[in-house]
Amino acid sequence: MMSGPNGDPHLSLAHEEEEEEEEEDFGEAVRAFLDYHRLPYEIVEVNPQLNDSSVIISAIKTYLISRKSLEEIVSYYPPMKARNERGKEVTEYSNKYWLMEEMKWRKWADDWLVHLISPNVYRTPGEALASFDYIVREGKFGPVEGAFAKYVGAAAMFFISKRLKSRHHLQDNVREDLYKAANDWVKAVGKHRMFMGGAEPNLADLAVYGVLRVMEGLEAFDDMMTHTNIQPWYHRMEAAIRQARAAN
Repeated sequence: MMSGPNGDPHLSLAHEEEEEEEEEDFGEAVRAFLDYHRLPYEIVEVNPQLNDSSVIISAIKTYLISRKSLEEIVSYYPPMKARNERGKEVTEYSNKYWLMEEMKWRKWADDWLVHLISPNVYRTPGEALASFDYIVREGKFGPVEGAFAKYVGAAAMFFISKRLKSRHHLQDNVREDLYKAANDWVKAVGKHRMFMGGAEPNLADLAVYGVLRVMEGLEAFDDMMTHTNIQPWYHRMEAAIRQARAAN
């Protein structure tokens, strides 16, 4: 994260592959925020020191309001070492949701919604293969590397998704958890608001959209759009981000 021309933030989004792909929303959540606010960025493959999307989004939002240096703002979110429920050491950050009133739903996106993605995307061998076929097509793979990544990756993620399903106590049909989550979000937004933020998306809208966008082009995404009430809100988010890009 660094200042760009005219003092505006120019960011390098650090992406690293997680062992179990539980952080698939990281890049998309941050990218949705940056796209909407028309902030320039580039994606680089590194081992990031700061890889919590909620901290990054809160820090950039604070910058846009206060215009303090990003280095100073990041110091407001001190890292703390802790152990998760599996005994693994993890880094948590104080104050990462403090900025806005939509704290509850940003936290919900981080703590619940993201964990529904892998079990749904890799739910069956066929869906796992389709997901990796998409990854290979979008990536820079040669024929041999692509075939290896597709079949080995799909097999690995199919079995990992079953473990994640058990870990997060999902229903036998994980689609039901995804459908409920989507409808819970739509209910929270309400019938009389375009977004959680009212006339414009707020940080919760961008966080939820960023998580769900990971599934675009896949069967799980199509099923969610068909069997829940989220489609109108999702299309409004797409339009809002397109308009924000066009205005840049």
